[in-house]
Amino acid sequence: MRIPKHLVKKRLLLILAGGLCIFAIFIVRLIYVQIFNNDWLTQKALEEWGKNIPYEAERGDILDARGKVLATNISSPSVLVVPKQIKKRQREKTADALSEILGMSRRRALEKISQNELIVRLTPEGRKISNEKASKIKSLALPGVFIAEDFKRDYPKGNYLAHVLGFAGIDNQGLTGLEAYYNDGLKGKNGSVTYFSDVRGNRMSDLKDKYTPPESGSSLMLTIDSRVQSIIERELNNAVALYRPDSALAIAMNPKNGNILGMSSKPDFNPARYKEVPPEIYNHNLPIWRTYEPGSTFKVITLAASLQENVVDLKKDHFYDSGSIDVAGTHLHCWKRGGHGSETFLEVVQNSCNPGFVALGERLGKERLFSYIEKFGFGKKTGIDLQGEATGILFKKDRVGPLETATTAFGQGVSVTPIQQITAVSAAINGGYLYEPRLAKAWVDTDTGKVINRIEPTIKRQVISSETSKKVRETLESVVAQGTGRNAYVEGYRVGGKTGTAQKVNPKGGGYMQGNYIVSFLGFAPANDPEIVVYVAIDHPKDTVQFGGTVSAPVAGRIIGDSLSALGVKRQKGGLEKETRWPDQPMIKVPDLVGQKKQDLQNALFDLKIKTQGSGDRVTMQSPEAGIKVKQGSTIMIYLGDKKKPDD
Repeated sequence: MRIPKHLVKKRLLLILAGGLCIFAIFIVRLIYVQIFNNDWLTQKALEEWGKNIPYEAERGDILDARGKVLATNISSPSVLVVPKQIKKRQREKTADALSEILGMSRRRALEKISQNELIVRLTPEGRKISNEKASKIKSLALPGVFIAEDFKRDYPKGNYLAHVLGFAGIDNQGLTGLEAYYNDGLKGKNGSVTYFSDVRGNRMSDLKDKYTPPESGSSLMLTIDSRVQSIIERELNNAVALYRPDSALAIAMNPKNGNILGMSSKPDFNPARYKEVPPEIYNHNLPIWRTYEPGSTFKVITLAASLQENVVDLKKDHFYDSGSIDVAGTHLHCWKRGGHGSETFLEVVQNSCNPGFVALGERLGKERLFSYIEKFGFGKKTGIDLQGEATGILFKKDRVGPLETATTAFGQGVSVTPIQQITAVSAAINGGYLYEPRLAKAWVDTDTGKVINRIEPTIKRQVISSETSKKVRETLESVVAQGTGRNAYVEGYRVGGKTGTAQKVNPKGGGYMQGNYIVSFLGFAPANDPEIVVYVAIDHPKDTVQFGGTVSAPVAGRIIGDSLSALGVKRQKGGLEKETRWPDQPMIKVPDLVGQKKQDLQNALFDLKIKTQGSGDRVTMQSPEAGIKVKQGSTIMIYLGDKKKPDD
């Protein structure tokens, strides 16, 4: 059947109209894509063509309280390879060049540059190389071989403050110490150089490389004072050389705000070469990690609690020490065989008499004694800004009987950390306020040096009254002037403190080790207004009498005296005079020599030596100044000025 012409024409028109509509849709869509989606499509294309060469961000520096650099970065470039840009005929030549400069085998170099990857790192041989090696590779202009800007962490003072600073790994991520604790703020944001290539890896010359600069991390300013830290490092190194201990540690803190002024432990390591020492050395920051029975330094807590609770009058109340005291059928002995006899409780503290402190513990009772121990922060982390802090171990109250109360009162049977001890004693002598110890002081803009954010001190609570704290300071000053801490005495600085000689638990068979002690001293100065608290602990010193007053007190005394001098704290008159005992030598007061004639000096000094500077005839200045007490045979510096010329 034949279709009429008008129907054919109508159908053709419909088909044409439909085709035109479809064509119009395509045109509209094309216009929309080309005009309105152009930026989006271009970005997608660039992302597809783009290959990134990473540029590592610089970590922020770590600075001491005065802006001295403790940790920084040095340029250490890395080699990257884009295998698709290295043609087969070039691979042999490229592998030869890389293997020679980087010290890797030719076979390994060839394997790396032949991988079916977009970008290949030549690790470890080409990672963080010297600038000299990087320059040699750049000069060869090898196709597909790139030098990426990279950095390596540098610790310019070597072992100095090692455990506190910690170290960063090869990817510049913090692994231990402050580097790990504050990694997010220090690490910065990586940048890159983006180049464009086709599907075969050939660079697209009509598109310029795109550079996204890295953003450096912020610098961290610490509470550490390098002057104090240097003194601590010096004294611990000397103690290690003299006594050959199993370990040694020291902490210095500002008791008024919890700022750590210095912290060190031995054995130590160089953070830049941490792989050269066993993990137990770099992983164990002894001042916050080590736990042990504190011994007599813990008696400061019992003393503070007893004074706060008014259970003792130190000068009026007496105690008779026969050499031991019976508690629940157990004899607890004094360190002095035969005891100290009749003594005031002030003398109990000065003599570090264990039976006397047992009596104080009994007066307080279990509940009050352990309440103060907890208020002073024992049994919990102090909150110091370092990883790996231990909590220590206290008796569970439901298991504490008369014997446990007695031994705890003089520092035996409990386990504490050095940072807990110095934090607690700071609270006992600063007016009664328990601070959270801290190492970070502020965040600083690395480029401008301006402070971004200050980190303020944190007060946890007031443990004792300011009146009680004053009594504690006065009592502990008498321990140094007249008691077991006399070797920590520093003329002109009114030092207070407490010695400690702690038995060590045998890790193998239980009980205590024989002839193996941790000897310690915890001191502060000036006693009337403390600016520094120092804790020193020496573990098993050799070839000496193992007492805190003999070994650790002199070390702490030198740290305290030299640190206060470095910090600009002036010496003062007043305070308790040191009680001279054999074999102590009496101190000599330096006379006033300013204005005296040169020929009269020898007769004026007697038991002192002199060293002169200048060519004048009269003394214009002297050091130490008049009135300071020094040991017999000490040298006095005399400044004579310049000799006048005849025509002057």
